[in-house]
Amino acid sequence: MPPTTTTVPPELAEKFDRDGYMILDDMGLPPDTFDAVVEELADEYSDGERVIDEGVVYERTRIQDAWRFNNKVRSIARSPVVMKLLEELYGREPRPFQTLNFYVGTQQAAHSDALHFNSMPAGFMCGVWVALEDMDMDNGPLVYYPGSHKLPELRMPDIGAEPRLEEYPKYEAHIQDLIQREGLQAEYGTIRKGQALVWASNLLHGGAPQRDLERTRHSQVTHYFFADCKYYTPMLTTESETFWRDPAWVE
Repeated sequence: MPPTTTTVPPELAEKFDRDGYMILDDMGLPPDTFDAVVEELADEYSDGERVIDEGVVYERTRIQDAWRFNNKVRSIARSPVVMKLLEELYGREPRPFQTLNFYVGTQQAAHSDALHFNSMPAGFMCGVWVALEDMDMDNGPLVYYPGSHKLPELRMPDIGAEPRLEEYPKYEAHIQDLIQREGLQAEYGTIRKGQALVWASNLLHGGAPQRDLERTRHSQVTHYFFADCKYYTPMLTTESETFWRDPAWVE
C-alpha cells in the first residue's frame, strides 16, 4: 500500500496502515443527501434484465454509475471531505471512476479489489462504502478482514487459474481457503446512515449474509484511482497482454 502522509490524524493514518480500513463519521454533506439518493433511485433498478443505457448499468439489485444522471450520487462520490482524506493518505489526487448503488445486501464472496482494479505503480486504488441507512447484522453489512491488505496481491495464474471470467469461482474458493489458512478474523460494517468505510485496494471484503430478507440495505460504493498512474484489470491480464482501463472520471 502507498505510504500515508502525516496530515491525517496519526491514529487514523496508523489504523489505515495497520488494518487497511477506517470509518469516517462525517462526509461533510447535507444530512438529507442520503435519504434523497434512496428516494431518487427507488424506481431505477431493473426488473430483472441487465440494461445498459448511456453508460449506466441497471440491474435488479444494483445500479452502476448512477453518477451519470444523479447529482446526489455524484456529490457522495466527490465529497470534499473524502477527496481531501484520500489525497492526504495516498499523496496523489484521488479520481473517482465508478459508483455502485444497492438497495439490498450483495452477499458477495470475499475478494480483493486489487484483482479487478489496479494501477501502475501498484496500490493506487481504494473503495469507499457509504451507508444510506443504518446497518446491522440482519440486513447484510459489508464484511472485511483487517490486515489482509498486507498479503501479496494475487492474479489468476498465481492460483492456477486462467485470466478470464469463467475461472473466477476458482479465485473465490482460493480466497476462502486463504482466510482459513491465515486465521483472518472477520469484522462487519455495522455503521450508521451517513458514515463511510474506506478500504485499501487489497483488503479482503465481501457482503455478509442478509438474515432478514424483508429488509433493505441501501448503500453506495465509490471506487477511486489516483493521478499519475496507468490503470488496468489484473484479472484479465495475461503474460503477453495487459488489459488496460480507460476510466470515465466522476466529474
